Amino acid sequence: MTKRLESKYKINRRLGVNLWGRAKSPINKREYGPGQHGQRRKQKPSDFSVQLMAKQKLKGYYGNISEKQFRKYYDEAVRRKGDTSENLIDLLERRLDAVVYRMKFAMTPFAARQFVNHGHVTVNGRKVNIPSFLVRDGDTIEVREKSKQLAVVLDAVQSAERDIPEYLDVDSRSMKGKFNRSPKLSDVPYPVTMEPNLVVEFYSR
Repeated sequence: MTKRLESKYKINRRLGVNLWGRAKSPINKREYGPGQHGQRRKQKPSDFSVQLMAKQKLKGYYGNISEKQFRKYYDEAVRRKGDTSENLIDLLERRLDAVVYRMKFAMTPFAARQFVNHGHVTVNGRKVNIPSFLVRDGDTIEVREKSKQLAVVLDAVQSAERDIPEYLDVDSRSMKGKFNRSPKLSDVPYPVTMEPNLVVEFYSR
């Protein structure tokens, strides 16, 4: 495993969960935290620690989004009508890199971000290379023709590691899909329990 991959998976050991549900995760072998003090007995976490952990899990899951950007999503979720925690999940799931990952055009959120950055994806026929671009209901996302034979895409499409959620329609053969509707927290196939309500509590302090 490369140093870059190791640093990505470190978050799994720090949080004590297999965040993306991958077989490669070191948490499958070592369930204690990273570093020389990782095996110390854990104390009962405070409310603040529990809320912080929930935030770190959600941030980490979407490719370790920066605090500044994540806070913007929270502020927008508060501004919108309805349940703030559900609004937050909706915004995160609309990120183009998240949609590419959900449609199984990339193996990990990190790979999806890089894939979008490198200009391999179109939205409604136009190339978009901004991972944080927010997809709208009815938008069509497709892998560009010249990119459809890339090994990383073919491996991801053929992987049985994840299922495609119901709020997306995907034709894996043509590597094309549609974002149908806003997902609810219960619709999103997280491998671990996400608690956006605790994230809301964290920022509401």
